[in-house]
Parts: sequence; structure tokens; C-alpha cells
Amino acid sequence: MAIFSGANRYRFQFLWCCLFCILLLCFITNHSLLTNDDRSLRRSKGWEQRLRSSAHPRSISGATVLVTGAAGFIGSHVAVALKNRGDGVVGLDNFNRYYDTRLKRARQAKLESAGVFIVDGDINDREILKKLFNLIKFSHVMHLAAQAGVRHAMKDPSSFIDSNIFGFVSLLEVICKYAKPLPAIIWASSSSVYGLNSKVPFSETDRTDQPASLYAATKKAGEEIAHTYNHIYGLSITVLRFFTVYGPWGRPDMAYFFFTKNILEGKPIEIYEGGTGGVIARDFTYIDDIVKGCLAALDTAEKSGGGKRRMASQLRVYNLGNTSPVEVGRLVSLLERLLNVKARRVAKAMPKNGDLMYTRANISLAEKELGYKPTTDLKSGLDKFVKWYLRYYNQSIVN
Repeated sequence: MAIFSGANRYRFQFLWCCLFCILLLCFITNHSLLTNDDRSLRRSKGWEQRLRSSAHPRSISGATVLVTGAAGFIGSHVAVALKNRGDGVVGLDNFNRYYDTRLKRARQAKLESAGVFIVDGDINDREILKKLFNLIKFSHVMHLAAQAGVRHAMKDPSSFIDSNIFGFVSLLEVICKYAKPLPAIIWASSSSVYGLNSKVPFSETDRTDQPASLYAATKKAGEEIAHTYNHIYGLSITVLRFFTVYGPWGRPDMAYFFFTKNILEGKPIEIYEGGTGGVIARDFTYIDDIVKGCLAALDTAEKSGGGKRRMASQLRVYNLGNTSPVEVGRLVSLLERLLNVKARRVAKAMPKNGDLMYTRANISLAEKELGYKPTTDLKSGLDKFVKWYLRYYNQSIVN
């Protein structure tokens, strides 16, 4: 890959600075419109008591963690894992309608049975955030709340700006102004930030200034915002770039999930191909491996500095992937065998919707510094997902 000239490099940096300033200005002028959710201010009796109980770790050395997006796919798994090992955990989720909220409520019930209380609220609601940080001294924030879905960004772009940019700034502003002491932040970015980068496997030092989708652009902007708050306020921030996470309790908008649904219902499934007949391949990463990476990032996070930055605080970026890309056609074949049903495949040219042709993570840095080592191959992971899917949706396989 050709190396940028100095002029081009500065031009890209200037464009990113302009984008950040514009988004920050929009946030300042519009955030009042984003915090008028009356629903979030209504609290049931005993709310504070449940909050404190959920936040209390089992041992004096345990962490106290706020998990945003706790009713989401990754957030629910991380929250349960933290609670099961003895940490204090409080969840926050707005239960938006991007996909079936019944699945989110089912995850919530699962978390409550594990002792995790989820606050029903939005990260753009500063009053809720201020109350949380005034009541609880969180040692860490696992910020997993986001508007996801590369293709959905073409249908509802404003939701991505509201959640992934405004929401992130809202959370960081409240933390910097009201949290005492300042917690360490672990934040979910995405492999999508690598965009049109043609070098594989993707490494943390590769260029990320050519996003292929609005979703990717919001995650890239988030990484720049993280750098800013680390620099100004001394926040300890760890950025995790997830690669195509799958598994039980997953998101219905993901290919493995709706492929399973369509195969069982006898509906056709579209398999995209590149413009020259090239195949689409993804670095599918099982949820349990991602959870281990998240917990390792939390356990190795340094404390944030206090007030205006006087000394360098930790700022890290890691890929969390599986390193073994699998073609989408192979994914379908595995599902066919697990479901004992032949899929109705329909080959189609890949639309220009921001999806990447190929992803593969270089995880050597995470291996070295986090001890991260994925252990679940796609076949084993899909087997666990299919068993969960059939049980959750009360379906059976016809032999």
C-alpha cells in the first residue's frame, strides 16, 4: 500500500478536525432536545436501593462497573460475566426499537436473575447520568451502548449521530464533571473503522481515515473524541475494535441470525458477491471470546487522572477478532448441517451499502498486552447459537 505524502496526511487530519468541530457544535446547540425523555425520569419505588445493591461488589477488591447497552447482545454477556466473578454491576439501556424489544427484555430478565439491575434510560439524558454518578462511585465504565448496523445507517442516519457521537460526548461530559473519582473507560469501537483500507490483516496502526459507511464514520469520530477527552481530562480510555461478533442472544439483524430464521421458514437467503464474482468473508468472533477480551481490558486499565490533565493517562486501541475469516457461503453450509435443512440460496451482487468485502484481525497486540486468545471456531460457535435459537423460539429440527 502506498504511503501518504505529508500534504495528504495533513489534509485528512484537517478534515477529521473539521468534522469533529461540526459534530461538537451540533451537540452543544441541540443536546437540550435530546434530554427531555420524561420516561427516563420516572423511577419505581426502591430504585436507589436496587441500584446500590447491584453496584456492590462481593469483595473489597472487586470493581464497580457501569455497563451501557446492558440489554444489548454484547452488553448483556459482559454484564453477567462481571457479576458472576464478583464485581458490582449496574446496567443502563434505553431499549430502543431497532430490533424486537422482547429479546432485549428477555436479556434484562436474565441479568436480573444474575443480580444485575438495569436502569431504563438513555445516554443522552444527562440527568440520569448525573444521578448515577452522584449515587455510585464507579471504578470503570464499560461503554457498549451504540446504534449498530451498517445498512441501517442508510435508512436512519440521525440515530447513529445521536447515539454514537452525541451520546458518547454526553457520557464523557458527565463523567468529567460529576464522577469522583474519574472511572477508567472501556469503549466499543468496530472493525468497520478500517473502511477502504486494503491491507490485511487489519492492524491497530493501519489507516482508518476512509470509512465506507456512516456507521464506520461515527465510530471513527468516537475514537477521535476518546483521544480528545484523554488528552484534556486525563481519562483512561481503552478502545476495542470488535470483529463480527456472533453467538446466543445475538442481534436479529446479523446475517447468521436471519439466515437461520429464513432457512427454518423456507425463505430464500441472499448471498452477496463482489463485483468481479469475489466472495465475501468475515472474521466471525464468538461472544465468549469477546467477553474475555472485554474483561481483560478492564482488568488492565489504569486509573484515570484527576481534573485537568497533568500527566499522560492510558489510551489504548485493540483488535478483538478471531483471525480466521470464513466465506459467507461456508457460514450457510454450516447452518444447513446444523439445522438439517437445505437453504434456498440466491446469489446477488453486493450493493453499495457500506459493507466491507473482507475482514481479518491482527490480534498480536491484544495477545501480548491482554492475554487475549480466541478459542471458539465458527462451527462450534454456530452449534451453540443454533441450540439457543431453537430453545428461545421454541422450535425443533425435523430429522
